[in-house]
Parts: sequence; C-alpha cells; structure tokens
Amino acid sequence: MSAKVQKVLARQKAKIEEGDYYEAHQQIRTLVNRYIKASDYTSAVDLLSSGAALLLKAGQGGSGADLCNYLIEVYQKAELPSDIANKARLLSLLRAFPPNEPAKKKFVGGITEWSSKHGDFPAGDPELHHVIGTLFAEEGEVYDAERHLTLGTSDSAQVLSDMEYEWYSSDEPSTASQYAARAVFPYLLIGNTRAANKALLLFTSKLSSSHPGLGVQSISSPSSDIRIYPSLPLLNFLGLLLLAIQRGSSDLYKQVKTHYAAHLKEVGWEEPLAQIGEMYFGIKIPSQSNPMFDMMSSMLMGGNNPFAAKKKEQKSVGAAAPAAAPPAPAVD
Repeated sequence: MSAKVQKVLARQKAKIEEGDYYEAHQQIRTLVNRYIKASDYTSAVDLLSSGAALLLKAGQGGSGADLCNYLIEVYQKAELPSDIANKARLLSLLRAFPPNEPAKKKFVGGITEWSSKHGDFPAGDPELHHVIGTLFAEEGEVYDAERHLTLGTSDSAQVLSDMEYEWYSSDEPSTASQYAARAVFPYLLIGNTRAANKALLLFTSKLSSSHPGLGVQSISSPSSDIRIYPSLPLLNFLGLLLLAIQRGSSDLYKQVKTHYAAHLKEVGWEEPLAQIGEMYFGIKIPSQSNPMFDMMSSMLMGGNNPFAAKKKEQKSVGAAAPAAAPPAPAVD
C-alpha cells in the first residue's frame, strides 16, 4: 500500500471512529473514482478493501457492502486474476460482514461472477464456493449454502452433510432420506459421484450413531458394504442408486427404481432421477421445457419438495472425512 493511500485511510479511520460514517464513505468513493480514471487500480483496490473493512468493523453493513461491491467492479475492470491474494482479500471482507446483512448476497454474486470470468472454473472458484457455503450454513441460510457447497471443494461434502443432518434433526425421523437426498442429488447432477457417496456415508453414519434403535443391518460383499435401514426404504434406495452408478448398470438402476416405485411416488424425485438416468445410464428423457439446471435450482430452492418449507439455524461444521466406497445391492 502506498504512503498516499495510507494517509487517506488514516483520515477516514478517524472519521469512522468519530461516527462520521457517511462522510468517510463518500470521500473514499470520490478518491477511488480518481484512481480509476488514472488507471491506478492498485490504489483503488487498497483503498476500497481497507475502507470497506473499517466500515464493516464499525457495524456499517450497508456502507461497507457498497464499497465491497465497488471493489468487485474494480476487479472486473482491472481484469484481476482469480489468484490466492485476490481471493483472500474478498473472503476477508466477506467474513467481516455483520450476520444476515442483506447486502452480502449481492457481494457473493459479484465474487462468483468475477472468479468465473477470471479463473479456471466456469461455475466459479471451488474454494470461494466452499467458504461462502460454509458461512451461509453457519447463518442458517440453507438454500444458499446448498448451492455453493455443491460447487465447492472436497471438504464441502462434510459441511453439506452436517448441515442437512442438523436440519433433519428437528423433523420427523422418517424424513431422513429426503434430507440426505438434498446432498446426494445435486452432487450427482454435476457429475461429482465421489462427493455424493461421501455425503451419504457421513449422513448415514451420524444417523446410525444418533438413533441406535433403527436396527441397521450390514451386508458385505467382496467389492463393497451396505447398511440396510428396514424402516427407511428410500435411504436404501439412495445407496443402491450410487452403487448402480458406480457399476454403470442400467439394469440395476431400473430394478432398484421398480422395487422402490411405491415409495418414490411419495417424494417427488421424478425430475432428478430422470436426469440421473440420462446422465449415467443413457436413458433418454422425453422432451421437456425445463433444462437440467433449472430443475436443480427448483429442487434446491424448495420447489415441490415436502421438506423445503422449513429453515433453521445451522451450527458450525467440521473437517471432511475420507470418502467411502458405495454400497452393495440389497432391498429393504
């Protein structure tokens, strides 16, 4: 940071400490405009990021968010790369936002758009998605958390599984499969079978330890193991679905769908299963108006899912566990 910017920040910090938030905010914007006209993007970034941090620390979410969003504009205009330093600057500001600040979602949208344009990942940088999703999970913003964690890192399956289980824990025991599916289906629909298996394993492991009376049965084969839940047939279906995908067996997929047809009618999984059938088994979907990602959005945001109307605060989540092999075939 240049000496010139440091002097400007010292003056604005004094104003903020005196409670003159509006004046500090406006002076920062005015000076940044001058830097941009002079193509001095480094000074603009330094002043915006530091000024935003001061305002957010002072509890001025609206003014701080405005400078954060202006910072994204400078990132885009300067075509800054999605590298470690530039990402870290944005994540530091994101963590500084007051809880449930409405303007944060616009900043999040700007972060992901910038990283998709100036990074290696068309859907946005996975590390950014992981941190964003984790923060949303901690604040109880489950739908936003789901979308970002699905596009996150190898650690995201742990966070997503923990969040879904925490959400499920206040619902009826019989709804476990529906919450597990909220982690499994999105991963499958973006082709991340490893994360789908991991999320289901973590969810069912926590379920088994928290509900010892479920009467879980274990069945082993030379290639894999499976847990059978006599009272939760659709949880068994999810495990067998993952096994069919691992083996690339359309016959097993059709067999499992037929066996659980009566249960599947009760939960409205037709659209994700149709997409999965086409993606992994070449079973063509009849022409329809909604593309896959519209369907994914509908599923994640609620749609017709019976468990989508409720939200609750989520607790902080831990580190990822190693992925496990998918289960072997069985029926409930």
